[in-house]
Amino acid sequence: YSPDGKQIAFLRSDDPPTWGFTSDVYIVDAAGGKPRPLAHTFDRMANLVGWSADGKKIYFAETRGTVTRLSELPADGGPARDLNQQAHVLGSVNLNAGGTWLGFTLQTASNPVEACVSKLERFKPVKVSRANAELPAYPLGRTELVRWKSDDGLEIEGLLTRPVGYQAGKSYPLLLIVHGGPMGVFTQSFIASPSPYPIAVFAREGFAVLRCNIRGSSGYGRQFRYANYNDWGGMDYRDLMTGVDHLINTGLADPERLGVMGWSYGGYMSSWIITQTQRFKAASIGAPVTNLMSFTGTTDITGFIPDFFSGEFWERPDAYRDHSAMFNIGGAKTPTLIQHGENDVRVPFSQGMELYTALKRKGVEVEMVAYPRAGHGLGEPKHRLDAAKRNLEWFTSHILEK
Repeated sequence: YSPDGKQIAFLRSDDPPTWGFTSDVYIVDAAGGKPRPLAHTFDRMANLVGWSADGKKIYFAETRGTVTRLSELPADGGPARDLNQQAHVLGSVNLNAGGTWLGFTLQTASNPVEACVSKLERFKPVKVSRANAELPAYPLGRTELVRWKSDDGLEIEGLLTRPVGYQAGKSYPLLLIVHGGPMGVFTQSFIASPSPYPIAVFAREGFAVLRCNIRGSSGYGRQFRYANYNDWGGMDYRDLMTGVDHLINTGLADPERLGVMGWSYGGYMSSWIITQTQRFKAASIGAPVTNLMSFTGTTDITGFIPDFFSGEFWERPDAYRDHSAMFNIGGAKTPTLIQHGENDVRVPFSQGMELYTALKRKGVEVEMVAYPRAGHGLGEPKHRLDAAKRNLEWFTSHILEK
């Protein structure tokens, strides 16, 4: 509600809603009437924060590339204006009742999350918590933004974490991580946060780590987010490969020491990658979508793939088959670790089992780890720790020790 209680600001999806997801800001009179759209935000995926005290502006937060932007939208329909420019990742942004102060969490690639406040009129974060003050001061690999052109000329961004003790002119083993979604996005969040893929530890052990925001990612505008429709495993795959090639061409990445990993859609892409190329010495595949047909019949989101592929599998069987790892598994030879929660209803456990069984029958080196009680993500700390340790051991033994 606006401060005077006469208007309501809300988010409206596209109609009919799609999984790529569009979320635009609208205003409607509290007494009823026709909703009025405000100007489009950059990504059209705004998170509303609140109204200005005078009711003339609406504040929102939104991912912009790898960072968070706080912005304001004029209630009269003018364009949005950014309030911050720093390379911060913000969360849980709230506005106080007087419309003068913001409260939020803040983190960067090298600084863990803490609670902060700032005056609204001039964004300048002040830390008010010490939740992570006693974390050990281990050295962290430096994380930086990298860009390259994909095969069709589209510019792609990624985050490169260099190994601890990086020396210019020396090539390093490279680990490629693919995010989920596919509407996820890699941001400049703290690299030592708990994860099955321990970026900070990888860097400490001598790996370079590349995380790519390929087409289909959030944070780069609606057109970019929808650019992988009907094309999973197509140009999104090429976005990844050209990113790896870019780091090889700069001399940083050793083409003979490459690994790949990802969870959910990242698991889909990792399983797809091992059917398309043998350039990676090892893969770790988490909760993967491996068979678009059987996935659609067993997941809790049965309309997901039909939306991305413009029809049901009986209407477009060739598309479902051609874009599934299970129907392209013949050439796979990459040593593969599969990790999956036994109680996953989003990407059912059977998806990982299909991949495991096929690789096992083909004679490919493969291990599968089933996490009891776990759903689509690994929420229990001991599960996360186990997954991280196994991934470190897997890539160390298959890349560093060979």
